[in-house]
Amino acid sequence: MKALVIGGGGREHALAWRLAQSARVQTVYVAPGNGGTALDAVALQNLGISQPEALADFAAAEKIALTVVGPEAPLAAGVVDLFRARGLPIFGPTKAAAQLESSKAFAKAFMQRHAIPTARHATFGDAAEAHAHVDALGAPIVVKADGLAAGKGVVVAMTAAEAHAAIDDMLGANTLGVAHNAEGARVVIEEFMAGEEASFIVIADGRTVLPLATSQDHKRIGEGDTGPNTGGMGAYSPAPVVTPNVHARVMQEIIQPTLDGMAAEGMPFTGFLYAGLMIDASGRPRTVEFNCRLGDPEAEVILMRLKSDLFEVLQHAAHSTLDQVQLQWDRRTALGIVMASAGYPAPPRTGDAITGLPAEQQDLKVFHAGSALQAANGGAGDARTLVTSGGRVLCVTALGDNVRAAQGRALAAVREIRFAGAQWRGDIGHRAIRA
Repeated sequence: MKALVIGGGGREHALAWRLAQSARVQTVYVAPGNGGTALDAVALQNLGISQPEALADFAAAEKIALTVVGPEAPLAAGVVDLFRARGLPIFGPTKAAAQLESSKAFAKAFMQRHAIPTARHATFGDAAEAHAHVDALGAPIVVKADGLAAGKGVVVAMTAAEAHAAIDDMLGANTLGVAHNAEGARVVIEEFMAGEEASFIVIADGRTVLPLATSQDHKRIGEGDTGPNTGGMGAYSPAPVVTPNVHARVMQEIIQPTLDGMAAEGMPFTGFLYAGLMIDASGRPRTVEFNCRLGDPEAEVILMRLKSDLFEVLQHAAHSTLDQVQLQWDRRTALGIVMASAGYPAPPRTGDAITGLPAEQQDLKVFHAGSALQAANGGAGDARTLVTSGGRVLCVTALGDNVRAAQGRALAAVREIRFAGAQWRGDIGHRAIRA
């Protein structure tokens, strides 16, 4: 059989890598893919994620048995609806269901309707009203753009001045490049929640839910969780903060009510459902946000530990037979360290040659995101020169008997890889090590 992965980041490289290991899969196409998917000899199809009709035409012509959507933008644009209308098997939520991620305002109102624990909030399209709200509540406070912003549309403001600046940007200058929804530019302003974050991701088929291994992402650019937020500088799995009791509460209080609520509102959720959690000192979980996809870099560490046949699992999910599946996991810890380009998370420098990549081993894999193969004349081609092409370039992922061992294995590989201006964090997993 043939599979198609839509997207070009580290999450998509990990999905393609794991799908290709299925005995039932002959070829995996990645559209548009990256330098890593090409080096892995996973077939690269030069189609963009913003070409849904062309993607559907390709899937039909190649008789693709299953398409898996990686990033949020094509989901929000309705690629699943298009494929389904043409009778093409695809795994992911519809445009309506993807509102859980594409609109923070929708998600907060949904959680309020279904009594799903989350922070108190208010939504504003008027800047003066938003500023007055911050003045009334003070800081710390959280300001979120309503639309998609590549994971960067959230400002945890420790001062009122930071919150006011975020409001002015999200409702005015829009330097984050937020994709505004039909209602126009809006912000959601939330109370600050104290605690420890974790990523809780499940596979859903509209009725049945299958939880994936837990993980924890590290959003800030600097060690010790300092500096601006990024798309994610590293992750590890499992996350000790998600104890068996917390896991049970999340399933009972957050995940199942979300699936039931979406079905009741006429938009049953099929796909990866990601609940970003804040877990307080008493072990109470609350929802920070929903994503309608695998996280990145959480996908890399979760899929590194998955022992089950991913193709088979996702086929069951796409055909609403997920209740026939169980997942098997490697008991070891997986830890991934993101190597980012110079300048990131601001607009990064690109075009720097990447060298020193280690050979793939059973306990070590380098997943590519912002990389590309470049020909000697500077264009894409056969020369096999690997260069940086985005902000987050690589996720160096290792398995170990514990967090410290996995961290050491990943760091050893990171230190051998070279590209100008590379930046990474050496403390990924520090909360679990400290605990």
